[in-house]
Amino acid sequence: MKRYTKNILLTLFAIATTSNVIAQEYDMLVNDGHVIDAKNGIDQVMDVAIKDGKIAKIAARIPEQNAKKVIDAKGFYVVPGLLDIHSHNFHGTEPDAYLSNSDTALPPDGFSFRSGVTTIVDVGGAGWKNFKQFKEQTIDRSKTRVLSFLNIIGSGMKGGAIEQNLADMDPKLTAMVAKQYPGLIVGVKLAHYHGFDWKPTEKVVEAGRLANIPVMIDFGGSDPELSIETLFMEKLRPGDIFTHAYAHVKGRTPIVDENGKVRDFVFAAQKRGIIFDVGHGGGSFVFEQAIPALKQGFKPNSISTDLHTGSMNGGMKSQINVMSKFLNMNMPLKEVIAASTWQPAQIIKRQDLGHLSEGAVADIAILNLRKGDFGFIDTKGKKMKGDEKLECELTIREGNVVWDLNGMASSPWNE
Repeated sequence: MKRYTKNILLTLFAIATTSNVIAQEYDMLVNDGHVIDAKNGIDQVMDVAIKDGKIAKIAARIPEQNAKKVIDAKGFYVVPGLLDIHSHNFHGTEPDAYLSNSDTALPPDGFSFRSGVTTIVDVGGAGWKNFKQFKEQTIDRSKTRVLSFLNIIGSGMKGGAIEQNLADMDPKLTAMVAKQYPGLIVGVKLAHYHGFDWKPTEKVVEAGRLANIPVMIDFGGSDPELSIETLFMEKLRPGDIFTHAYAHVKGRTPIVDENGKVRDFVFAAQKRGIIFDVGHGGGSFVFEQAIPALKQGFKPNSISTDLHTGSMNGGMKSQINVMSKFLNMNMPLKEVIAASTWQPAQIIKRQDLGHLSEGAVADIAILNLRKGDFGFIDTKGKKMKGDEKLECELTIREGNVVWDLNGMASSPWNE
């Protein structure tokens, strides 16, 4: 009888021990944060559990004892890792190469995580001739997920006369290389062409059609100007991207006319499916365009930085700063988050990103919405006052903390 009782006790002890191990089934738990997830329609306080670099569970309450590590996000916003779909990251040392293996482009890890960005897209730095070098040099060496819009110019965005070379715009070879790296090359880019000629636009769209990916147009520079109405309504396909949407630059018709009114065909183009991307940059965002456009209900499909050495310390600063500008132009927070997560993910056909669905990669940004007296600068040096500002408190990439501003994920030194 004693032996029988002892066996029962040992069995119960084994079950209890096993249950305790099972109880800590999650690697990390982010609890009590206000989750905004556009794909899943979530805009409320929720807990998010992470296991093996994936979102394991999202629920109103997940017991803390079920996780090895708990991050208290009460009072903060918990959102999918941000996507910046207009950046320049093919950094290198080649002289006079502008944004293709040069020091004008920037290594992504130094600028991404601190702004909550977990996915960054280099747009046009590499062409089909030097994409492999970009992949080995930047994509494969970065902790940030780096994707690419291939330049229609085979040698990439090297500036000046090189980007005027129609003979180096080869849709077939561009599409061929893009199809060799599906999901990594997510689009085709045309930029800085100055001639009065539709051929470059037609070639980039043909490359996009052959590879079944969108194209991004940095349009303008011709004299006389090419019609942006023709571009929107005839040349581009639904799903193609018009970047620098709120710019007012020489050689391109602005979307807001001289009377402060958004042109009718601009609304029609967005309804048709043309994507309007911010692409702030160092010279491509002015409040005189953005403020009246937002007041009239013309909002961007995607918020992005156009990050490079010419924008990083100017009015642009970072993804989170550009998002704050739109917040202070009365774009609702959940729409600002959507335009930096799920919407760009859909635009680049990476629906595996930009959301917190169970089984999705655990890329998460924890944001602080600060209240105060702030100022924001455009690319002409003009200031807009604001009373709200987003700040990235913590960034998680594939289940690992990669940015922690105030030690939210850390234990006190004396414990």
